[in-house]
Amino acid sequence: MIKRLLSQLLRLLIAVVAISILVIVIGGSLWYVIDANQQSAPEQGYEITPSRLEKAVIGLYLRYRADDVAQPASDSDRVVPFVVTPGESVTTVAYHLERLGLVTDPELFRRVVQFEDADGDIQVGVYSLRPNMTMHEIMAELQHGRIPTTTVTIPEGWRAEEIAALLEELGITTATEFMSAVTSGRSDYSFLRDRPATSSASIEGFLFPDTYQLPTSATADAIIDILLQNWERRISSEVRAKADEQGITLYEAVILASIVEREAVMADEQALIAGVYWNRIQSGMYLQSDPTVQYAKGYDPDTGRWWNPMIQEEAITVVSPYNSFLNPGLPPSPICNPGAGAIAAALEPEASEFLFFYAKGDGSHAFAVTYEEHLANEARYAAE
Repeated sequence: MIKRLLSQLLRLLIAVVAISILVIVIGGSLWYVIDANQQSAPEQGYEITPSRLEKAVIGLYLRYRADDVAQPASDSDRVVPFVVTPGESVTTVAYHLERLGLVTDPELFRRVVQFEDADGDIQVGVYSLRPNMTMHEIMAELQHGRIPTTTVTIPEGWRAEEIAALLEELGITTATEFMSAVTSGRSDYSFLRDRPATSSASIEGFLFPDTYQLPTSATADAIIDILLQNWERRISSEVRAKADEQGITLYEAVILASIVEREAVMADEQALIAGVYWNRIQSGMYLQSDPTVQYAKGYDPDTGRWWNPMIQEEAITVVSPYNSFLNPGLPPSPICNPGAGAIAAALEPEASEFLFFYAKGDGSHAFAVTYEEHLANEARYAAE
């Protein structure tokens, strides 16, 4: 009997302590928010609502973690270009900040923004941030610190030199500086580390084609940061993971995607063309892709173009590791910068038995299983 009474007394004591702690927590939280409210508008009354109660709890949490809020991610004063795109949530922005080393705790940053009622104040645009900024400084910059920008459209299938020329024409950076940054390479993004040790350091293939708001005047590294951030944002980790399913590296997929981007005129043929190339590789056949020769030929001052039509004998006369008529397998690196569609096609090629395709002249292709069928397609469409 005594044991039972003692047990009940103990449970009652525990309940009283728990309720007391809850009262202290809620009371302390309310005091924190009421005090802040009175400082800004002391003449106003204060009505307790669910949203204010939630804010009170967040306020107490932030007070508990005040040192973390005030502690920058690092003492580096390196300028990091940061882009907020339309439709991005505060949560997405917070995790993007973490990935770039600008905050160490994205959830804590999100709570800072929520507590300050700044969710709707973060503006779409380009910003210059630094790892040595506090969370409050970063939040304030994302509300009021947009820098002047210029609209720049990078088409799918352009090579780095074409992008460089456009940026110089618009006065954003010089072509020489941009190409130097491209060929020097980067390793601070996970998707750039998945390549053979012997491959080129160049980041050709990862300069994501899109329409951008780029700083009106910026370093080449800053511009490349924005393009790489967009690649990471647009090519999801789920899409990238499909490389393992295909038994290839992501880098190999991007190389193939760059060829598909130059070959396929119609988007709905990209996956089928990618499948043809994988079939040829698995059958031990040479890719024999015209765009690889065009890339190897480079700029033609007579035409003023980088992509000049391939003449048949150039399949043999253009000696280069990129010439897929002379070298088996994939080229050593991407030949252009493919878009999301071509990358998806390379990672999820359409299954078929086709080993050949021939341009019909209207943007579409005629596909064939045997070389005899391919010759028949060539005879038919070359005559039209």
